[in-house]
Amino acid sequence: MSAKTMEHGAAPASGDGGSAFFSCRGLQSYYGDSYIVQNVSFDIPEGQILALLGRNGAGKTSTLRSIARASTPELRSGEVYLGGVALHGKANYVAAQAGVQLVQENRRIIQGLTVEENLQLAQISGEKGWSFERIFELFPRLAERRKQEGTTMSGGEQQMLAIARALARDVKLLLLDEPYEGLAPVVRQDIAKALNEVRSAGITSIIVEQHAEAALKISDRAVILDTGEVVYDGSAQHVLDNEDLMHKYLAI
Repeated sequence: MSAKTMEHGAAPASGDGGSAFFSCRGLQSYYGDSYIVQNVSFDIPEGQILALLGRNGAGKTSTLRSIARASTPELRSGEVYLGGVALHGKANYVAAQAGVQLVQENRRIIQGLTVEENLQLAQISGEKGWSFERIFELFPRLAERRKQEGTTMSGGEQQMLAIARALARDVKLLLLDEPYEGLAPVVRQDIAKALNEVRSAGITSIIVEQHAEAALKISDRAVILDTGEVVYDGSAQHVLDNEDLMHKYLAI
């Protein structure tokens, strides 16, 4: 497929991996022989939130998983840098130790463990991040349920716990795959408030989200993918203000 033209008003990624806190360059990922992520490049300054958007099948989750060095899809070429440290070619546990934490759509709460035990388990294999007290200040509902089995909580509370587990480790890049999925609007607001506080703490985040407007409202920047390629890289507010762009690539 030929390269697509970047939308007017966008700012394409630049630099060599040392120009921003996070950079990816020319990511090309495959599921078997299927070409999923096609030459994706973008930067994020430290402490900003980036909304990674596009229609279903655009390659958003595959890009997140490529950054996190997950086993699938297979990253066959491209470079990933965090704080100037190269992560491409490294195992996923190396990326996690470097501070990359992926909160997956299915949340992966450990059955049979309480909220507190889920958080304790998160800290066993890596450097400790936020204290439990700080996490419970961010998510008061989890404080109320700290002795409750995680899988018996509501979907919104489980999402809070999934984010809390990432914060319990020494996270520098927080990757969120559909954090608002299946949640009521009032719970989405609670998650958004928490993510704003995470940004205030200096943590860099990438959000993949079908609720594009909600993601854009809390993001500094946006990257839009279409069939695995970057078609927009620039201001999140510019996307919110551009009805044609929203309709063309986000079906809004």
